[in-house]
Amino acid sequence: MAEPTWPAERLVLAAQDGDVESIVAVVSGSHPHVRRFAHALCATPEDAEDAAQEALIILFRKIGMLRASGALASWMFRIVRNECLRRSRLMLRPHPPVKDAPTPSAEDEVLQRLEAGRVATAIAALPAGQRRVLIMRDVQGYSGRMVADALGLSTAAMKSRLHRARLAVHHSLQGTTDPAFGDDDD
Repeated sequence: MAEPTWPAERLVLAAQDGDVESIVAVVSGSHPHVRRFAHALCATPEDAEDAAQEALIILFRKIGMLRASGALASWMFRIVRNECLRRSRLMLRPHPPVKDAPTPSAEDEVLQRLEAGRVATAIAALPAGQRRVLIMRDVQGYSGRMVADALGLSTAAMKSRLHRARLAVHHSLQGTTDPAFGDDDD
């Protein structure tokens, strides 16, 4: 299988100009390279995943600050390297003992995982339109305007879908159903 290439310069230029679809394409196209950098530079696989995620967030937010469109790879390498260094410094810093902090029992941890699984199942059961809005807004943390623009919706339509998605997840977790909030896939 051929190694993926970095996003084309014309795509990077469009992203630098603020084109949302181009920004998303540049972030997606950079993801495998950023992960490879992170796994090569970070001390642990967990730190590598966190550093890669952080680097992609920085890319998404600050693509307009990239000086030369052809310098994307070196810019991302520096961001990942700095993030890995930051994480390794945090590991070396002495942490004061936490007093009176209850350690969760194995039962509590299992219950937390089960609850997370229930939430994931409830989100997966949403109609595609509601699921996309909910994930972009509540999981990925994008602004309402950015979500609306990325999905080609008005802000009002995005808010309506988000409300219906949240309500459907709430009903699913409570074990109730409300037929008024289903099947919104447009």
